[in-house]
Amino acid sequence: MSQLSSAPEQRFSDRVENYVRYRPSYPQEIIALLQREAALTAQSVIADVGSGTGISAELFLRAGFTVHAVEPNREMRTAAERLLAKHPNFHSVDGSAQATTLPDHSIDLIVAAQAFHWFNTPETRAEFTRILKPGGHIALIWNERKLDATPFLQAFEQLLINFGTDYTKVRHENVNSAALGAFFKGAYATHTFAYEQHFDFEGLKGRLLSSSYAPAAGQPRHDEMIAELRRIYDAYEVSGQVCFEYDTRVHLGR
Repeated sequence: MSQLSSAPEQRFSDRVENYVRYRPSYPQEIIALLQREAALTAQSVIADVGSGTGISAELFLRAGFTVHAVEPNREMRTAAERLLAKHPNFHSVDGSAQATTLPDHSIDLIVAAQAFHWFNTPETRAEFTRILKPGGHIALIWNERKLDATPFLQAFEQLLINFGTDYTKVRHENVNSAALGAFFKGAYATHTFAYEQHFDFEGLKGRLLSSSYAPAAGQPRHDEMIAELRRIYDAYEVSGQVCFEYDTRVHLGR
């Protein structure tokens, strides 16, 4: 197990607004799955580790659960505090996956949504074991963008390969079944849901620039990348929209 960046918690500091506006949420069906398979109840306490701007935390807060959102990046944590302040069961935590600051055996379910590949380390496993209640569960969740389901998605993937600064190194698909098997204690189950996002050009550009590997304005090749994005959009838009198709994977274990 290894971290992918010496300071992954800083990679999104200049991406927060695009992240808030354009990153996808998660299928509502995840709640029913966890109620059924992880014995989640109204009294359950959730730790959302690597919670970012609160996208996944909001899914659980709307369902009535208590959520401790653990996020080391100040800019992202501040955005979550602003967006989720209306939820009385939301608790913002300045902590990391290796040091959550949460009490021993206080958590029924740990969620890491679109984040685990940044902190897949032995220290994280030890910390998760410390904060979980006996019988508690871990849910590792990713929206996996389909890479070749449509000509548009094929072209967008090639854009990321061509222009992404370290795209192939940080893709969450690099956490494979062997890594998951090493992390979970015992068997785990994978559940898959379909999910979609639809964008006009400004939305598509914001979605691209929310990624840490996409050159930001003023960085080398940014303008060239945006020009190619425009070309792709113009080639494949239908009624002013393009569609991101996802397989949402939930890896559930202990």
